Amino acid sequence: MNREVSDGCSMDCASVFLQGMNIVEVEKLALNLPEPQRAVLAANLLRSLPAVLSDGDEGVVEALRRDAEIEAGSSPTLSLDEVDSEIRSRRS
Repeated sequence: MNREVSDGCSMDCASVFLQGMNIVEVEKLALNLPEPQRAVLAANLLRSLPAVLSDGDEGVVEALRRDAEIEAGSSPTLSLDEVDSEIRSRRS
């Protein structure tokens, strides 16, 4: 991979520059970038990661199951006011 980065340095050049740096040093460099460059960097980093949630994820499956129960009326629900009231009564 020999992609050009914004300053004209290739990705190979950038990786040589970053060799030997720890994550804290890389983070400091990244945080000193202008906001538009930080946004591009953040988007590229996020795009390089696997999806955190997928349809097969247990959390998504559970959320979909609970949503279906609520829609079917088979699961009790509370309004925001009821939740707030319950919290207040537990605190007093």
